[in-house]
Amino acid sequence: MVAKMIRQVFIEHNAPQKGTVYSDPTTDHLFTLFQKEKSVLWVVEVDDNIVGCCGVYPTLGLPEKCVELVKFYLDARYRGKGIGKHLMEKSIQSAKDFGYTSVYIESLPEFAKAINMYEKQGFVTLDQPLGESGHTSCNIWMLKPI
Repeated sequence: MVAKMIRQVFIEHNAPQKGTVYSDPTTDHLFTLFQKEKSVLWVVEVDDNIVGCCGVYPTLGLPEKCVELVKFYLDARYRGKGIGKHLMEKSIQSAKDFGYTSVYIESLPEFAKAINMYEKQGFVTLDQPLGESGHTSCNIWMLKPI
């Protein structure tokens, strides 16, 4: 159900499907993916439907004590209600609790509203990607010290 919601957000925004979370095979196996130590995926459910998610994951190749903010998606019907902000803050708090000192995120221009949210939360734009997410279509990279 989480993968379906994530892919729906990509379709809604006409975002690239190749080289993104949309086509990443791990999207269909999130429970297994987030068994990794010092990772977590927070999920919001309303009336037995998954409506949002966000987490942190120690992506390969990131600098020491840096974690990636991942799988941050929210069903269109639930935006503007503070759920996304809460998911992000919960994920960043989890990163702090795990001992990380910075959070990295990758995104796309199609998700401009989310990028504005990241900037308001203190993320700054980078000139190049960090780590090895495999999401080659992402061309916005941001970092936030925590």
